[in-house]
Amino acid sequence: MLAVNPTDSASVLAAFGALGVLVVIFGESGLLVVGFFLPGDTLLFPAGVLCAGSAQQAPRLALWQVLVCAAVGALAGGQVGFLLGRHGGRALLSRTSSRRLRQGAARAENLLARYGYGKALVIGRFVPMLRTVLHPAAGALGVPARTFTLWQAVGGLLWSQSLVLAGYALGSSIPRLEDYLLPLVAVIVVLSLLPLLAEARRTRRDRHASSR
Repeated sequence: MLAVNPTDSASVLAAFGALGVLVVIFGESGLLVVGFFLPGDTLLFPAGVLCAGSAQQAPRLALWQVLVCAAVGALAGGQVGFLLGRHGGRALLSRTSSRRLRQGAARAENLLARYGYGKALVIGRFVPMLRTVLHPAAGALGVPARTFTLWQAVGGLLWSQSLVLAGYALGSSIPRLEDYLLPLVAVIVVLSLLPLLAEARRTRRDRHASSR
């Protein structure tokens, strides 16, 4: 039996290809608790790299399939997360003992209040962990369904398609880049954490200013 680690992008892509992208991105885009442990950026970018062929090797994945699966997973996951939040999400967030979930919900609420629904839903897609809780939080906080659907679609498409295409472009320009997926994923992890670090620093600065 083939053992697959759903938290490891290389394992998912090797076992399921584009279909694995759909399933994992769906979970990462709106399934509370589970989504926190699934790869997002670190799955889409390497998937794009594997779509790029070279003179020595044919593409391992079809670009159009990865793009379609990434879009479907992102949009469907966001919408399901919103519905889960609308129907019981507030009670779940109030009862949860997960510190990570409580912090993510507070960050999502702050983002929605600070930037407004549209901008928050687009920006939130590009922030790891936040995008998992943002959609259920939007449902729990009563964001209008039509507004949510429009902007989560915009954010989901921008996020999923841009990362796949960026990986494809880099893979097409650098020979045998797929041989270095592990260090490449490590770089993506570091880069994806930068928005979280910036938000944490801004929060500390605001608290310090308000305490004066």
